[in-house]
Amino acid sequence: MERTNFEHFVEIQASVAADDYINVTSEVAGRILNLTVEEGDNVRKGQLIAELDLEQLDKQMAELEKSLELATTVFERQKRLWDQNIGSEIQYLEAKNSKERLEKSMETLEFQMTKSKVYAPVSGVVEEVYLKSGELASPGMPIVQLLNPNRLKAVADVPESYLRAVKRGEQVKVAFPALDEEQMATITMIGRTIDPSNRTFDVEARISASSSLIKPNLLATMFIKDKEAEDVVTIPLEMVQQEVGGKDYVYILEDGKSGALARKVYVKTGDAYDGQIVIKSGLEGGEVLIMDGARGLANNEPVEVKQEG
Repeated sequence: MERTNFEHFVEIQASVAADDYINVTSEVAGRILNLTVEEGDNVRKGQLIAELDLEQLDKQMAELEKSLELATTVFERQKRLWDQNIGSEIQYLEAKNSKERLEKSMETLEFQMTKSKVYAPVSGVVEEVYLKSGELASPGMPIVQLLNPNRLKAVADVPESYLRAVKRGEQVKVAFPALDEEQMATITMIGRTIDPSNRTFDVEARISASSSLIKPNLLATMFIKDKEAEDVVTIPLEMVQQEVGGKDYVYILEDGKSGALARKVYVKTGDAYDGQIVIKSGLEGGEVLIMDGARGLANNEPVEVKQEG
C-alpha cells in the first residue's frame, strides 16, 4: 500500500445538443416541384435541395414586359417632343422615370427568376423536413433543417455548489451510457446566471462526433473534478470495516513472535470515489493491508500468508 494522488469527481446528468442548426429557405415564393432530400440524408454544401415552380413570377414578368413596352414608347415620344422644345419638362421627366423604374423592376424580377433552385448553404445532415413536394414555399420559411454533426456539445445543469470546480477550457470526461462510450471534452461555456428554480448554472463542453450514433438529445454524464489531494493514503472502500459504535478500522499484516499477525488499526476516512477511499489518519503508507479473509479476523489473530502463483 503506497501513498498516491486522489481525485474526486461529481457526476452530472447532461444531454447532447447541436451547436449548428441551419434552416434552408427559399428567397422567393413558389410551389415545390421536387424535393431531393429526406430526413437523415447527408448533404454537401451547394447540393440541390428543392426546385420551385415560379409560375407567378412568370406571369409578373409578362405583365412587366407589357408595361415596360408602353413606358418605352411613351418615353421615346416625350423625348422627341422635348428635343423639339415641345411639351413640358415634367412630362418628359415623368416618362423617363416610369421607364427606368420598370427597368429596375425587370432586373429584380429576372434575379428572382434565378432562385427557382434551392441549394444547401453548408454541408450536414438533414435533421427535419418541413415542406414536401407540392406545398408552397415562402421567403424565410424553412424547407428543411440541416445539422452539422461535427459541432455537437454536451450541456449540463450544474448545482451552484460546484461553481469553483468548473473552469472554462478545462477537460471533463463525458460518458454516453446508452452507447457504452466516453470521451474527453473541453468546457467552452459557463452560464453567467443561476437558475432560481433549481439553483443550477449551464455548462457546455464541445464533444466530437466520434460515432454516428451520437445525436442531439442523447443522454450523457459529465464528470466534473471537484476535489483532489496529493500524496495521500487510499485503500479499497470495501476493506474499511466498522464497529457497532461507528469506529472505522482495517487489518494490516505484522510480524509476531510466532509468525504473521493481523493487527486491527483504527482509521479516519475521507472522501471516496470509484471504489477508493482516502485514509486521513491511522495509516502512513507502506503497510501491508489484509484483504482476503479480513472480515472474519480478530485483533492479533495469527494469519497465514499465501504467495500468489
